[in-house]
Amino acid sequence: MKLIKKPIILLGMLVMVFSACHSPKTNQSQEAFFTWEDSYNRHIELTKAPERIVSISPAITEVMFLVGAQDKLVGISDFCMYPPETSKIAKIGGMHNINFELLLSLHPDAVLIGSMISKKDVDAIEKMGIPVICIVEETSMEGMADMMEVIGRITQCEQKANTEASRWRNEIKGMRQENAQDTTIKKKVYYVVGFGDAGDFTAPKNTHINEIIELAGCENVGKSLTSWSISREVLFEANPDIILIRKEDKDAFCAQFPYNLLPAVKENRVYPIESGWIDIVSPRNIKAVDMIREIKTGLR
Repeated sequence: MKLIKKPIILLGMLVMVFSACHSPKTNQSQEAFFTWEDSYNRHIELTKAPERIVSISPAITEVMFLVGAQDKLVGISDFCMYPPETSKIAKIGGMHNINFELLLSLHPDAVLIGSMISKKDVDAIEKMGIPVICIVEETSMEGMADMMEVIGRITQCEQKANTEASRWRNEIKGMRQENAQDTTIKKKVYYVVGFGDAGDFTAPKNTHINEIIELAGCENVGKSLTSWSISREVLFEANPDIILIRKEDKDAFCAQFPYNLLPAVKENRVYPIESGWIDIVSPRNIKAVDMIREIKTGLR
């Protein structure tokens, strides 16, 4: 299980630092394509726009397609599987087993990474003379709009990126306003992150998964947790109205004791969901919100 991390700064020969928690100071010059001062008062300068990009982050890859920058992608990670067109792009390995020889052969101008790449691998990429740009995965739905904008700037797709970011913010704002006017009792939702002998895990409060559930006008069973671990006593006491689980795990969960004793399991209120809609902060999170809203409406 991978936890949602807070922004981390990774440095290299050329590093772009992005954080939704800060408003960077920008300073355009005639010589530089992009410059700013990061939150640690370091001056970062990108001398030209990268034309050949390798993405080692599913979220970054998805956003590049969304903003129309997919033609700049010459390589992606093994975990970048959406949209379907990613099947035509060279795969350079996973988060922890990068094929450096293949990466080098693609002659990228820049490698875009998230928070799951080790410092050792970052150093190895930099030693090959390839700029590393760190765009850390967001921990909030609003932060996705910021990611769209910064990727738009890097790829020179600002107009499309800004349009999508504005649409995203307005959609979230509309959902919050609609929820504020909803006076019905909120349905309790339990998202199964992990289950079985290794323990039970769900999303705590300070996660984008909790935000997805709340945007849908529901209550997250894990909202009071301080970690991803949840006891079975708490789970059964919560008695969730809706259980969400990755589609590949549904049958095993519903058949296993003691989960098969939960009323939601007995009454067929366990709903399979595409992991890419909910496990990472991505533009597809809206699909998860819409799905939960539809389920909630059907239970009224």
